[in-house]
Amino acid sequence: MTINLCESFRAMFYTPFYLPFSLGTYEAEGVDVTLSTSPSLDTVAEQLRDGIADVYWGGPMRIMVMRDKNREPEILGFSEAITRDPFFLIGKTPNPDFDLKDLLDVRFASVSEVPTPWMCLQEDLRRADIDPATLDREPGRTMPENVEALAAGEADVIQLFQPYAEQVLVSNAGSIWYTQASRGYCTYTTLYATKDMIGAQPDALHRMTRAMYRCQKWLHSVKPEDIASAVAEFFPDIDPDILASAAKRYIDLGVWGKDPHLPRAGFERLRDSLVSGGLINHRPEFEDCVHNTFADTAIAEDPPTA
Repeated sequence: MTINLCESFRAMFYTPFYLPFSLGTYEAEGVDVTLSTSPSLDTVAEQLRDGIADVYWGGPMRIMVMRDKNREPEILGFSEAITRDPFFLIGKTPNPDFDLKDLLDVRFASVSEVPTPWMCLQEDLRRADIDPATLDREPGRTMPENVEALAAGEADVIQLFQPYAEQVLVSNAGSIWYTQASRGYCTYTTLYATKDMIGAQPDALHRMTRAMYRCQKWLHSVKPEDIASAVAEFFPDIDPDILASAAKRYIDLGVWGKDPHLPRAGFERLRDSLVSGGLINHRPEFEDCVHNTFADTAIAEDPPTA
């Protein structure tokens, strides 16, 4: 069987998911995987149910939202790759002594593409005794639009992921105020599939997980320049030096996991953020959203590095 793996959108922090294609570990593990891009993030469950996609990668946020709407567990995460929040707050001017309270005095633009970055940040604000509603926040622009707004003086601080953040830094158009990875461990991205798919194709999904794990080992054993070269085909318009700098920053921040096990603590930290931000009304149980069998078996088997 050919597994149709669907990505949410193209982003540098998704590097661990591109590596099995560029390093050939899916082929080495004997599983045929094709990559496509989601036609709509609003219909992920339907795409998985209808067989348009077999496996997605994305945030456990989507699993929890689906679980919140439909009390029966349907979608399960099974191979974690992104273990910390990959977003940055970039300010127009340097702020080496940044405090979250500084956001009360600026025009702030959060991302519009996905809800998780703001959900995580708003919880950080609450933990610092700051009401997120008191920020002067523009939530409706895309990241490229926010980069333009920062340059035009229409925003003071913007929320970005890589490589947008690195491009702004290299051009001296802004400075990092806050790395959201500093909030600590918070499960951010995993492979996920329906319970029916997991039950029907356990061997293929286990092989996918082994392939991912081999790439995770490789990722943490090579230079940033090697990572940049491996993913360059997925970012043809980005300067290789930008990719290497972005990779180094993510490695240093611990954004990329070292194995595919999805732990309870990271799941619960993300769940707390989604509840406090009002994205979900219930607290889905870890066991109803996560299937760690493939990951734990792969770790025990200890396959070779890619």
